[in-house]
Amino acid sequence: MSAAEPSPHSHSHGLVDPSIRRSRDGLRAVILSLCVLGLTAAVQVLIFVSTGSIALLADLIHNFGDALTAIPLGIAFLLRSERAERFAGLFVVAVILISACVAGFVAVDRLLHPSAPDHLLALALAGAVGFAGNWVAAMLRSRTGRRLGSPALIADGNHARADAYVSLSVIGTAVFVAFGATVADPLIGLAITAVILRITWQSWRTVRGPVHAPH
Repeated sequence: MSAAEPSPHSHSHGLVDPSIRRSRDGLRAVILSLCVLGLTAAVQVLIFVSTGSIALLADLIHNFGDALTAIPLGIAFLLRSERAERFAGLFVVAVILISACVAGFVAVDRLLHPSAPDHLLALALAGAVGFAGNWVAAMLRSRTGRRLGSPALIADGNHARADAYVSLSVIGTAVFVAFGATVADPLIGLAITAVILRITWQSWRTVRGPVHAPH
């Protein structure tokens, strides 16, 4: 075989350099998930204004934070640097931790100063919107992350998938409050905080692991 002929085992994907293709695929997943989560959080903000639910506030704070993690991830893929991806993954973990602290603070404050949320049907709708948005973002990030061998993108995908289930708890808040259990709102907010802290730990373990090159 001559030097000019491509190897049958080459991963050159035609004339596109593998690192460029990886960058494009990763950036596409990041941008699409950013749009999905940004729209999800915007809808939840509008509903929060009318409901005043702490459980919903905890969820939308986390969704906004999740959307913001797309910025360092996007920069890392633009730079085509695995080291930059590692730093982006650490930023993801930091944002998750901060969102947990904020959610926990507002939940404790609502326990100390009780106030029942309004417009429960809208509140349940916000939970459904959060679930759908996070599930779509999780699929986009996880599939691309596994294909590219990106621990940061995989961690962010797992993060969004867990958030989808967290959003379902907002629907639970609407149901409990409808039956008169107003204390359920801050308690579920605290439960969401605990879940976010667990996600923080799982994401940290993923990000600090070795970077596996795609096959």
